[in-house]
Amino acid sequence: MNIVLPDGTVKEVQEGATVADVAASIGAGLAKAAIAGKINGDLVDLNTQVAADAKVEIITAKSPEALGILRHSCAHIMAEAVQELYPGAQIAFGPETADGFFYDFGLSDSISSDDFQKIEAKMAEIIAADEPFVREVVSREQAKEIFANQKFKAEHIDDLPEGEEISIYRHGSFVDLCSGPHIPSAGVIGAFKLMKVAGAYWKGDANNEQLQRVYGTAFFKKKELAEYLTNLEEAEKRDHRKLGRELGIYMMDDMAGVGLPMYLPAGARVIRLLQEWLRRELYRRGYDEVITPHIYKADVWKTSGHYGYYHDNMYFFQINEGDEEEPRYSEYGVKPMNCPGHVMLYKNAIHSYREMPIRFFEFGTVYRHELSGAVHGLMRARGFTQDDAHVFCREDQVVDEVCAILDLADNIMGEFGFEYTAEISTRPEKSIGTDDMWEKAESFLRQAIERRGIPYEINPGDGAFYGPKIDIKVKDAIGRWWQCSTVQVDFNLPERFDISYRTADNSEERPWMLHRALFGSIERFLGILIEHTTGNLPLWLAPTQVVIIPIADRHLDAANEIARKLQQVEGRVSVYQQNEPMRVKIAKAQAQKVPFMLVIGDKEVEENTVSVRTREEGDKGSMSVDEFVSIIEGARIL
Repeated sequence: MNIVLPDGTVKEVQEGATVADVAASIGAGLAKAAIAGKINGDLVDLNTQVAADAKVEIITAKSPEALGILRHSCAHIMAEAVQELYPGAQIAFGPETADGFFYDFGLSDSISSDDFQKIEAKMAEIIAADEPFVREVVSREQAKEIFANQKFKAEHIDDLPEGEEISIYRHGSFVDLCSGPHIPSAGVIGAFKLMKVAGAYWKGDANNEQLQRVYGTAFFKKKELAEYLTNLEEAEKRDHRKLGRELGIYMMDDMAGVGLPMYLPAGARVIRLLQEWLRRELYRRGYDEVITPHIYKADVWKTSGHYGYYHDNMYFFQINEGDEEEPRYSEYGVKPMNCPGHVMLYKNAIHSYREMPIRFFEFGTVYRHELSGAVHGLMRARGFTQDDAHVFCREDQVVDEVCAILDLADNIMGEFGFEYTAEISTRPEKSIGTDDMWEKAESFLRQAIERRGIPYEINPGDGAFYGPKIDIKVKDAIGRWWQCSTVQVDFNLPERFDISYRTADNSEERPWMLHRALFGSIERFLGILIEHTTGNLPLWLAPTQVVIIPIADRHLDAANEIARKLQQVEGRVSVYQQNEPMRVKIAKAQAQKVPFMLVIGDKEVEENTVSVRTREEGDKGSMSVDEFVSIIEGARIL
């Protein structure tokens, strides 16, 4: 029979051939490297039979899917080790994750990190035995019998839809309910490590039994694990939550509530600098700033559709619009996004085709009910500010407007030294709008991104229900990718709010609406930037640019005079007046990541100079006061 390879080549194989047979027919090297396969796009084990005319792909350690398969298999091995070490252990779910895997257990004894060594030792034994992973398809009754003593598995079997295929995997004496696929045998795992233990609930429901979740990671080679652990250490040093606290950027307080950052003076200054920098650029590019309320009546959210499809992520409350004798309550919602306000502002006036495009921007603070377990410092908060903008334009202006947005995104990424790539997310299964609108919108986004020369991938079916989008992903200093800017086409709100503009022939036409956020969330962008720079913010953005360190009290007047000169050119400067040793003062400035330290002594006072130290290079020698002032003046936001 014939099968089709990824490059389109048609290959003849024997009836009943498996994926492993296909690999062997291509070459001995591929057969040895193969760990799994794809049949018509579905991941399968190596011993899965292929059908006539099927599209077959061989998965090796270099394939993007390989690490996930390896880690899923390692999760099974961890569960096997735990069952051997903790008789009676109840096993729940054990998927791979972006960085490794986890498995949830119901145990009478608690597991701590102190137990990792013995679990890892048992896992090493299992891997050394190199037993194969064997898949079996079983009936519902057989599955219930196999897992009669495993309550979580038995419950999951009951939850499976009638008629759904049920498969199990055996590995030695261990058996698990699983759809697979898996590596051929345990010996493929080259390196692994258990990372942490946490609590979890069965099926993620707080009303269910609490379980113990053990996290781990696995790689094909020991070198890869070593690199990963080194990167973890580096990421820990860069953790914006740790640096944010040490640098006095922001704080969280349980009294205030989960996921609600409060900015200390240094952080507030950085936030305002970011906003002012972008605000000036937006004015140059033809945007108009608007300000909208934090709350609206529920009618707004019903019109926009958020009341129906986003209700659980919002905060609603009642306001008495009457008085104590005749109360009249209205429902209000705190805004999770700024879009409806901008649409209402657009609708406030009659617009002509000659006015288009209309570009509204706002640094709008929004609130979303994120699950407490998902909240993560500034990266994912319940209250955050978006550098939000909405562009209302004619159809013939869409490509140019998207290009202009991408140009601004490039300007921002270049300023902060981010490498970036893009992704176009196309129409999902459930969507609004006509086929023609979607085809045009997706084509417009492709034209714009190709005109700008930005590398991109297509993410099929992952667009919003109301339109396709471009997502910009940035790469930080240690190679991690972060979702950042986004540009979205919206067919929904113009229709729901019934907005229009007058055409050249005096008819009414619906404008195209583009959402865009370049920082995304300012909080998230700042968190990424702190981790990217290890808190060493660029000179123009540093909350304190200069620390002046007088050697003795008699040099204080000169230090304060230099500080005044720097402040006159908008320099952000602090004079260290404490009676402390020089090395302590310098160490404090270094710890606060201050770009410049100026040391003032007798010689400097006499010669009207400063002794300059930088946070990156240390002592840079002497410089005239005026020369240094010009450096700080050059770092102003112009």
